[in-house]
Amino acid sequence: MFPFDTHPFYAAALAFVAAFGLFSFPSLFFVTAPYGRHARPGWGPTIPARWGWVIMEAPSPIGFAIVFVLFAERWSAPQLLLAGMWLLHYVYRSFVFPFLMRGGDKGKPMLTVGLAVLFNCANGPMNAFGIVAMAPHLESNAWLADPRFFVGVAVFLAGWAINHHADHVLRNLRKPGETGYKIPHGGLYRFISCPNYFGEIVEWFGFALAAWTFPGLVFAFFTFANLFPRALDHHKWYRGKFDDYPKSRRAIVPFVL
Repeated sequence: MFPFDTHPFYAAALAFVAAFGLFSFPSLFFVTAPYGRHARPGWGPTIPARWGWVIMEAPSPIGFAIVFVLFAERWSAPQLLLAGMWLLHYVYRSFVFPFLMRGGDKGKPMLTVGLAVLFNCANGPMNAFGIVAMAPHLESNAWLADPRFFVGVAVFLAGWAINHHADHVLRNLRKPGETGYKIPHGGLYRFISCPNYFGEIVEWFGFALAAWTFPGLVFAFFTFANLFPRALDHHKWYRGKFDDYPKSRRAIVPFVL
């Protein structure tokens, strides 16, 4: 299930993603990630955010697909469904979202793009390999009836829907030609400042449950470690920017935090 000695590249990728999460979580409480509304000088050369998103996200679906195809003779229905879930998220995030986003011409530091490329080059192939070569339970279609699988798929889809609705609200805050920031409303924005981050965390914990693999769990942990501190920064920014920001709204966990 976890043979480091026979799969050194898999083990190295797993350790790298886990270490990235362990490093990011405390660091992001002290250093606000320099993107979007938090962009600021001092982070080196930049590229347009739209192309930065494509460059940094594309290695995940491409690397996942390459590894997954190498094991085509072993595919089962659970493995195919999990691959579909991964690609549902990442094809959109890599090749659709960047061309829908507002402010795509703003600068994005090449440093953060490069770090994301390194992460996704490890994470996509690692999760594909975990599904097709390191999880015997996924080789049988009987896994489709396991509660961990169908509950995990349901949780993933719920998170995906939350994430997409939140992005839709943000894209439509301003009318054509308008600039500046506004307070988002509707959906989970009634309760939290960052339903897009909340939805993505829910997505990947659902995926981890459905796959029941070490890479899935490690990636879900990284997603939380990366997005939770960012949500707190966003919430603080909203409250400082708008005097009429809803006082009952939390950062990322409805009614709690």
